[in-house]
Formats: sequence, C-alpha cells, structure tokens
Amino acid sequence: MAKKSKPQIWLEYAAVRSIFGFLGILPRNAAVNLGIFVAGLGYRLLSSLRRTGMRNLEIAYPEKTLDEREKLLRGTFDSLGRMLGDLSQFPKATRESLAHLIEFQIDPEILATYEKLKSEGRGIIIVSPHLGNWEMLVYGWSALHEPMSYLARPLDNPLIEDLTVRLRTKFGNRPINKTNAVSLAIRLLREAKILGILADVNAHPKEGVFVPFFGVPACTSIGPAMLAIRTNAVILPMCGVWDKEKGQYIATHGKMIEPAKTGDRQADILETTAQFTVEVEKLVRAYPDQWLWIHKRWKTRPPGEKSLYD
Repeated sequence: MAKKSKPQIWLEYAAVRSIFGFLGILPRNAAVNLGIFVAGLGYRLLSSLRRTGMRNLEIAYPEKTLDEREKLLRGTFDSLGRMLGDLSQFPKATRESLAHLIEFQIDPEILATYEKLKSEGRGIIIVSPHLGNWEMLVYGWSALHEPMSYLARPLDNPLIEDLTVRLRTKFGNRPINKTNAVSLAIRLLREAKILGILADVNAHPKEGVFVPFFGVPACTSIGPAMLAIRTNAVILPMCGVWDKEKGQYIATHGKMIEPAKTGDRQADILETTAQFTVEVEKLVRAYPDQWLWIHKRWKTRPPGEKSLYD
C-alpha cells in the first residue's frame, strides 16, 4: 500500500475528528441514534459490503430466507452505528456511567477460576469476535475490573491511530502492535496478565489453520493457541452485545479453554484453535444480527478449492 501524503493524513484526521467531535458533544442517545442513521445510509449506499454480507449469510445460514438474511445484515449496520455513537462518548465516560452501560455476566465458577489462575501465575487470553461492541467490552473491563493489554494492528493514518489509542486507554488499557507482538505478549501472560485478541477474521495461510466455522473450513489465526500453549495461559471467548430490553451492553462468555498439550505442536495448535472457534461460533449464533458479516471470513480457501466469493 502506498504511503499516504501529509495532506491526505491531515484531511482524513480532520474528517474523523470532526465526526467524533460533533457526536461527542451530543447526549449519548442522540449520538447513538445518529450513528445508527449514518450506518443505515452505509447499508443502502455501500453495495459491495452489502453483497459480501449477504454472501456470508448464505454460507452460514443456507436454511434462512432472503428476507431473514437481509434483516440480520441490517442489524450488523445498526450495531456498527451504535458502536460509532458510543465510541464518541468515551472521553466523557466515568466508571459510574460505564457501570450502568455495560453489565458483565460472568459465571461465578469462571470468576473463581480466574482468581485461582492469577494466584498460580497463569495469564488469560480473552478472545473476542467482532460481535456487538468489542471496543466497549475492553473499555468497560478496564474501568470496572482491571486494565488489559490488547493486540491491534496500527491504522495507516498515524493521527487517527493516536486518536483511537487515546480513546481506548483512558482507564489504563495498553495497545500492543500486532505485527511484532510475540515476545511482549508472552512476557505479559507469564506475569499472569490479561491479553485481548480479536480472532475471528480471515487469516493468511502462513498465519492460520483451517477449522470449521458454521460448518465451513475457515482459515483462523493461530496466535491465541500458540500463545496459550507457550505460556500455559487459558483462553476465554467473550463478547459485549447490546441488549435492547435492558438498554445496556451485556458482556457474556463461552467456555474457558485449556490449551491442548499432547506434545505434538501442530496438532495442539489446531485443536486449541478449533476449540475456541467453536465457542466463538456459539456467541455469533446467539447474536447473529450483531456480528461483522461484511468481512470476507471465508476468503482464504484450502489448496485446490475455489473461491466462495466469485
């Protein structure tokens, strides 16, 4: 990708800063409603994303009707709009306001295990899908529980990257450059820290393995499995989804996963990746209208298999 010029960087930053600045001065409900309205325009205008979303839904839910898939896809855009509105409110957020906005529904047994793991010096990898508001999940966790480190690939605009980092780190969270993260991530996990990873996107064959996702092989990052195996950390799939009836986000989770340890490294990575992907799929199936269907999740195919997006 060509390096951006300084004028382009500043123009992009000015546009993003203006949008966040305007939304940020609004009350939360107004900002969220406007964000959803803007995302609704995106649904109507961005035909390529709409096609990708409908194709993904056809792959994942072949039994659903066209109308049912369209309803789910519109929900995706609503969810993105809600996230935009809530992101704009981060500078005004307090621990008290976040306590009303997000509820962590964590099984008492998981909490007990979490404390035991920390006492044993074992880290926890929170694997989150692009489901609901993953930014709110990490932000709320830092404000109401404890800061965590999270893997993220820096944006190609350094000014916008600085803006997003300031928004995300208000309560002590720490970003780690995903490109050169292994040694630092290993050290943190060996210090019984928490590491957040988004691990539900299409991976390059050199960085992933094929495991079932909605019954279709999907190339999935080996990062969480590799880190868990090397550091004896556990993996906890978790997401922060919007509950319309409660009027707040609900942080919910899947089963805590111990990494496979047979001594066969490749088999252990494959098994551990398959296990957390099963839990991620359960979360997506529970809230299908809040997942990022506009990403080509099944783009990478096994050798010899034709593209699913032609």
